[in-house]
Amino acid sequence: MDVLDLSGNLVKSIADLPLADNVPTSFDAVPTGPRNHDWRDDAPATIYWVEAQDGGDPKKEAPIRDKVLALDAPFSAAPKEVVDLPLRYRGIRWGNNTTALVSGGRWSDRKVMTWVFNPTTKAAPTVLFDRSSQDTYNDPGTPYMKPNAAGRDVLALGGADKQTIYLLGEGASPEGSRPFVDQLNLKTRKTERWWRSEAPFYEIPVAILDTDKRLLVTRRESVEQAPNYFLRDAKKKNKLTALTTFPNPYSALGTLKKQVLQYKRADGLPLTANLYLPPNYKKSDGPLPALLEAYPTEYKDKSTAGQVKGSPYTFTRITSGSPIFWVTRGYAVLQNTSIPIVGEGDAEPNDTYIEQLVAGAKAAIDEGQRLGVVDPKRVGVMGHSYGAFMTANLLAHSNLFKAGIARSGAYNRTLTPFGFQYEQRTYWEAPQVYDKMSPFTAANKIKTPILLIHGEADNNSGTFPIQSERFYNALKGHGATARYVVLPFESHGYAARESIMHMLWEMDSWLNKYVKEAPAAPVN
Repeated sequence: MDVLDLSGNLVKSIADLPLADNVPTSFDAVPTGPRNHDWRDDAPATIYWVEAQDGGDPKKEAPIRDKVLALDAPFSAAPKEVVDLPLRYRGIRWGNNTTALVSGGRWSDRKVMTWVFNPTTKAAPTVLFDRSSQDTYNDPGTPYMKPNAAGRDVLALGGADKQTIYLLGEGASPEGSRPFVDQLNLKTRKTERWWRSEAPFYEIPVAILDTDKRLLVTRRESVEQAPNYFLRDAKKKNKLTALTTFPNPYSALGTLKKQVLQYKRADGLPLTANLYLPPNYKKSDGPLPALLEAYPTEYKDKSTAGQVKGSPYTFTRITSGSPIFWVTRGYAVLQNTSIPIVGEGDAEPNDTYIEQLVAGAKAAIDEGQRLGVVDPKRVGVMGHSYGAFMTANLLAHSNLFKAGIARSGAYNRTLTPFGFQYEQRTYWEAPQVYDKMSPFTAANKIKTPILLIHGEADNNSGTFPIQSERFYNALKGHGATARYVVLPFESHGYAARESIMHMLWEMDSWLNKYVKEAPAAPVN
């Protein structure tokens, strides 16, 4: 089965398979020698693995970067070379003795490729897809897999010659995500679309029951309708049979008003954010106190950074750490606000992290103000993990916010000297970047009230509790208004009911005191 995120979106692409074991996602460096050992899903007792041909060094010129080898039981013969790759190995989807797909990538420019190859004969693989991993508009989708007689997932191959695969895609587009099902002939490269999600619904393919009859199981939702499963006949697009009738689990919150905003940063880069307003809000009520939530993402080119994310038709799901709770408290909420950090060509995204961070946050507030729903003098900002890091930096380097909430964050990048998030340079290679990005080094500049929350047992390598402890000490040492809350026994995310309820109380109290009760902007 394909992986779905909490919003029901496909999050695993054919070209975005997991990297090699024990390899950081921000590097293409790998250990020398055999790695990624696994069993072939389509063959009995056949093990395969990968060996680097460049010494594991992605900076070294090499026509063949990785080689896949295999060995059949009883494992006494010499290994067979299966396929050579010019890029770092990302993963294989096995089909049968004549058809398999292999993916490779290069992190520096986000290049990903997928090839078709014959596992039996060591013929040169042929390119199937070649794109940027961040180019969601041109994501071809994920090949559908089905269990074979051994219970292992293999490519669902159709057609008389078994050369047709079926692709389930998120369908990102300028109008928002519109999931689809395609069939693709591997020989002719001809694609035929079975079906595509239509407004005002967001409908995602979950399983293919019959490739000949084009019968699908989908999950369908809308802004007001909770997700439910349906049997869809793709040959008869309007024929739907309900399989479940799950009710709205958040009915007590009333009807949430969601709007997907599309606006631009000062440099013209397109951005998006989900705007939520209180159920009974009227335009005559004037601008509201606001809460902005975000999680910055690095990109290597502006064209992909500006692509629209998500769908305006998804049902709103609320997790324990969601900012959406605060619409019930009279706030306008800017959720999933896009904060792209772009570095094109030889420039790395983090070279101008602070400038782009502030510009992205300001653009969102300006758009809310333009719509007349956000009071720019009463805006709070919150984030978790890398979002907490963002929050601290926004308070250190701008005057946009009245208060901040930072949960389970990292604030001193010298404590993560071998890279963080998608920064592939070490501290010793780019000390100025690490120092400039660390809100710890700017603790003396933070005058805006900040609430720090951290799990006592956080074992995430980049966010050990010492990050919040030392940052809090630095803040208090410079007279800042700061509060540090430790949740006993909690790790990077919080699980206990007591922890979550206390966290929500702390956040609500902080926002009410420093954002909601701040002087309001006059109503025009």
